[in-house]
Amino acid sequence: MGSYARLNNLVGWLVFAVATVVYLLTLEPTASFWDCGEFIACSYKLLVPHPPGAPLFLLLGRLFSLFSFGDTSKVAVLINTLSALSSAFAVLFLFWSITLLAGKLVLPRPAPTSPARPVPTRGQALLMQAAGVVGALAFAFSDSFWFNAEEAEVYAMSALCTAAVVWLMLKWENRADEHDSDKWLVLIAYVIGLSIGVHLLNLVTIPALGLLYYHRRQATPTLWGSVLTLLISSVIVGVVLVGVIPGLPSLAGSFEVFFVNVLGLPFNSGVVGFVLLLVGLLVLGFRQSYRRKSRLLNTAMLSFTFILIGYSCYLIVPIRSSYQPTINQNGPRDVLSFVSYLKREQYGSRPLLYGPHVFAQPIAQEDAGPRYVREGQQYVVAEQRQELIYRPEDKMLLPRLYADGSTTVAQRAAAYRQWVDIQEGVKPTMGENLSFLFRYQMGHMFWRYFLWNYVGRESDIQHAGVLWPTASPEALPERVADSKARNNFLALPLLLGVLGLVYQVRRDSRNALVVGLLFLFTGLAIIVYLNQPPLEPRERDYTFTGATYAFAIWIGLGVLALAEALKRALKADATRAAVALLLGLVVPGILLAEGWDDHNRSDRFTSVDAARNLLNSCAPNAILFTNGDNDTFPLWYAQEVEGVRTDVRVAVLSYLNTDWYIQQMMNRSYKSQPLPISLPLDRYRQGTNDYLPYAENPNVSSVNVQDFIGLVKANSDLLKVSYGDGGPTLLSFPSPKFYLPVDTTAVKQLGIIPPSRRGHLVPQMEFNIGKGAMEKRNLFVLDILATNQWKRPVYFATSVARTEDHMGLEAYFQLEGLAWRVLPLKNPHDDPREEAGYLEKDLLYQRLMQQFAYRGLDNPAVFHDENSQMFPVNYRAKFARLANAYLTAGDTATAQKLADKCLAVMPDQAIPYDYNTAQLLPVLVAGGEQTRANQLFDLLFNRAQRALTYYSNPAHALFDRELSQQLATTQQLYLAAQQTGDEQRANQAFQLLRPYLQQ
Repeated sequence: MGSYARLNNLVGWLVFAVATVVYLLTLEPTASFWDCGEFIACSYKLLVPHPPGAPLFLLLGRLFSLFSFGDTSKVAVLINTLSALSSAFAVLFLFWSITLLAGKLVLPRPAPTSPARPVPTRGQALLMQAAGVVGALAFAFSDSFWFNAEEAEVYAMSALCTAAVVWLMLKWENRADEHDSDKWLVLIAYVIGLSIGVHLLNLVTIPALGLLYYHRRQATPTLWGSVLTLLISSVIVGVVLVGVIPGLPSLAGSFEVFFVNVLGLPFNSGVVGFVLLLVGLLVLGFRQSYRRKSRLLNTAMLSFTFILIGYSCYLIVPIRSSYQPTINQNGPRDVLSFVSYLKREQYGSRPLLYGPHVFAQPIAQEDAGPRYVREGQQYVVAEQRQELIYRPEDKMLLPRLYADGSTTVAQRAAAYRQWVDIQEGVKPTMGENLSFLFRYQMGHMFWRYFLWNYVGRESDIQHAGVLWPTASPEALPERVADSKARNNFLALPLLLGVLGLVYQVRRDSRNALVVGLLFLFTGLAIIVYLNQPPLEPRERDYTFTGATYAFAIWIGLGVLALAEALKRALKADATRAAVALLLGLVVPGILLAEGWDDHNRSDRFTSVDAARNLLNSCAPNAILFTNGDNDTFPLWYAQEVEGVRTDVRVAVLSYLNTDWYIQQMMNRSYKSQPLPISLPLDRYRQGTNDYLPYAENPNVSSVNVQDFIGLVKANSDLLKVSYGDGGPTLLSFPSPKFYLPVDTTAVKQLGIIPPSRRGHLVPQMEFNIGKGAMEKRNLFVLDILATNQWKRPVYFATSVARTEDHMGLEAYFQLEGLAWRVLPLKNPHDDPREEAGYLEKDLLYQRLMQQFAYRGLDNPAVFHDENSQMFPVNYRAKFARLANAYLTAGDTATAQKLADKCLAVMPDQAIPYDYNTAQLLPVLVAGGEQTRANQLFDLLFNRAQRALTYYSNPAHALFDRELSQQLATTQQLYLAAQQTGDEQRANQAFQLLRPYLQQ
């Protein structure tokens, strides 16, 4: 047995080494998109990321970052390496789990009276190792898990926690009869506690582990006993999820308010009192276990205590927040704000078992509890939270078709209709409700993702389907047919896994049930819990790697089934095991071969280069308004880690609807002074001026911004409107037309007006913000404009595309790179049909041609997925617009240089041409490159023609964005051909557009 244990350890570490090498070779060298930039920045300086945070990940990330030895350019790759190693360790624990389960299928069962474990023969040992190798490597190279292994996100470490817990439980099962076996259970509890500091997905493994515990401890397990065990395990999950994670801090918060407000004790005395009480109760519980000599109670108390010890890593959140760091989301520096942080209150909630349907309208509001803040020596109520009340008949069980505050009812209903035929304003039936659950939530958002990993994936475009072995690339758009992410695994991993599932069910139904529950709870159960809406900004496959992990166990056990099938042909056990291993290795082999090119991010710098370019688009000491993860988190990384342009203050528009973020904008950040605003914080408090409705006053034609801010500051009755008897009283605005007086003399002295625009200076900026409600962020922007007096440059990132965020200021935008600068200069050629912003040509030319970095965008070997291609598209838009501006001005040579640069740094082979490229055609023709222009036109036209045919099919209705892009390309081709006098090609483009003109 000792020799097998050594072999098992050796092969396991070899599998770990293979996974590690692959992950390190394909690792992203810098911060990726979405949350990665934030996590790297917060790990490097132990800042406070978005709730509920990931303190254990941050602590380990900080440890890894220390190996940069001051070289900040290495910080990102080191923290990415943390994910790579976490993934490799998850693969290692999966290998050992599979070999343990394989042993139960291969080895004879020991006699109940025999303490000795059976010793595997050479053939059995090889077969068990073969199962572990194939299953572990199949999971290692599965699409979603491999993706998580290459970037600084929490899902790789979460998978490690899951794999470790499953392996520990199987180790316990093998040693359950030993006198000290409960130490494994305590260790499992500690790992679960630690995993809370990474991600909560690990908790859903508890029911499967509970069933394993029941079957091992119970001599004659029954069906009802198993059902009761699952119910108890589910209760344990609920206790930890609700009672421990937010519950204990909530109780501590209640103690704190009572001790401070009622007893008059100092801040934090209630927290100390609660901790002492909790420790006392734990001690009492341990004493009872010793007095009763109850092993079960003692183990339960130890497990609960170690869950708390693991969970204690969350203490870093309020500790670090109290120092007011530069990234301090929600500002959870005391126990009360910490509870709000843990509960993710800023994101709202989704109905789970019972709630309103999509067309339900609230009829009232009720108090949902106060929100306290420190003021003086007490906690005062800053806001009385409100909960919407609906009529009972507008609620339904298991509401899948529901409305929330993130989108309008019309937007959400339109998205639902792509999946279910619901009628406007009519309460959905339970059949329609369940149809959406099965078709979209389970089908599109789980089974599609699952089959991506073990059957094949059509492309990297959002909503891409499963690539079955019989699929043909004919008639597909080139963007799909030629995508590196188009991976066909010939369904071999799925077939081998199903074979392993059937084999385990027949030979070891008890453990097959455990693995099945693990698959169920980490997959479909999460789907029911998340209640995902039909509008998602990106694919969510990373959420379900627990299910692909469970299925990988069956892939490994499928090797045993192959060996069983070879019995007649191959009598020798060792030979049969070797052949089964070779056949099984085809599965991870095809996963590795197909997935390498689209998972290799080793030379991708798109995210950080875009962040640098955006920051470098701004003048010194600027204020930059952004909106969204991908144009914010990379900026945070660039500033916090690499120290790029720390004079620029990044202000996230969506966060500016919260008081905690506005308060942070009032602090200094590195080289950036506090933002110039005149309204005090109490005017921005949550619950105050969250939105200001439009209340028309015929006597007011337009509103002076400075006077308006003064009236808001004074909480003037002139702006107040009331809604119904006893309804809320809100500040409003009387006209959508605003104006801002400009001290032209002072502006001239600031030297911010380009010489070519001196005639554009206006004494008064006039703009229309629209008749929709003004949100807190809009009020903040107006406050900046009124108070700043043009002393600090103000910018909007060009990725801030929503009209309501521009607030009608487009006529005063000046394009200076990837950002619009707001200046008191009226664009004389402002046309709402064209892209916003006056072109300061020389400045923009310098940015595009000399300052901006485009690393890797000319390399066809680098895979740029859908997210990575968004910023190159943005670059092309600026190149094309500037080139045409120079062409219009008669400077053909400069226009040609811009076109050549654009085509060189972003060639078609690396970043497929898009509708912005079509705008370069007139420049090429004017520069004497008619042949090149014709070739480019024909290339884009043929692609558009093929794509429009494909996306016009009702079966591809989900790809409306791609359809719009191809229509835009065709339209640009038509305009370019007309401009260059090519009537034949213009007519070609028009005929292609004709069927869509009425639409």
